Amino acid sequence: MKRAGDLWRQICTFDNALSAYHKARKGKRFRIEVVEFEQEREQNLLKLVENLKDLSYHAGRYKVFKIYEPKERVIMALPFRDRVAQHMICNYIEPLYERRFYTHSYACRKGKGVHEASDTLQRWLYNLEVVQGKQIYALKCDIHHYFQSVDHEVLKAENRRYFKDKELLTILDRVIDHNGVFPDGKGIPVGNLTSQLFANVYLNVLDEFVKNDLRCKYYIRYMDDFVILSDSVEELKEVWSRLEEFLKDRLKLVLNPKTTIVCAKNGVDFVGYRHYNRTRKVRKGAMRRMRKLLKELEAGKIGKEQFEQSFQSRVASMEHADTYHLIQGYKVEANRLLKTA
Repeated sequence: MKRAGDLWRQICTFDNALSAYHKARKGKRFRIEVVEFEQEREQNLLKLVENLKDLSYHAGRYKVFKIYEPKERVIMALPFRDRVAQHMICNYIEPLYERRFYTHSYACRKGKGVHEASDTLQRWLYNLEVVQGKQIYALKCDIHHYFQSVDHEVLKAENRRYFKDKELLTILDRVIDHNGVFPDGKGIPVGNLTSQLFANVYLNVLDEFVKNDLRCKYYIRYMDDFVILSDSVEELKEVWSRLEEFLKDRLKLVLNPKTTIVCAKNGVDFVGYRHYNRTRKVRKGAMRRMRKLLKELEAGKIGKEQFEQSFQSRVASMEHADTYHLIQGYKVEANRLLKTA
């Protein structure tokens, strides 16, 4: 594929820095570090442009913390200045990556997302099982410890398939190697804007293999979680074997031990829902977390405002499934607890 050039000159401009600044501060304009940056905005942006242009730019220290919903993850957040720098770079490289990404890769992409991925999988199941009358099986996979397992040299080599600007590649290499808590040469931090792109770039290699070499027609991916449908269990077993070999040899990754083949009529778990050809249900884990949230409100462990924010977020996710009566029950319980809290 033809590599893009003449990007660095376009990235290192004040206009691009100003655009990146507005993106980086969205929803965060009253945070202390943003307010401090704003006080000398023009000088800070000009200095950032200069540091990028002469390649003296190096990212600051990460702020490392954990989140626990929907599962425990380590989040690594850069200082505001570095988030502006990443937006400057992504303004130009994201569209070029996007042109080459697989259509049915749905994570961290404009016009995609969880609901679109869910709709696509259910549409495939309906077409295969109801319209065509086939008995369908699903190979359900995800990558074991994906973000912390990404190999830096493989990722850097992949970037060189997209870009030829030496200055851009130098800065991208520094961003990749500035990984905070992971062992040298491994891992990209959850929380970086570039990490979302790099994670898709890395697994786009897998997408190309599945579509071009394995020729799987019904293959869908959401970050490191992916599903392949077929009416043949033997075909899926062969695909599974070849996937393991490819991931190990080409990308230095391994599949999660929970990888399995399931009969689609029993439901296919993907992006937080259990999919059937005509319906989709909320996974048990989501219901368990909702019950836990209600118990925390009842026990006084969280305040009303925090509860309502979390509750509405969970309800919004559940509403995409066939859960009307389930949600009504949760709302009744939540209203009762709020009145007595």
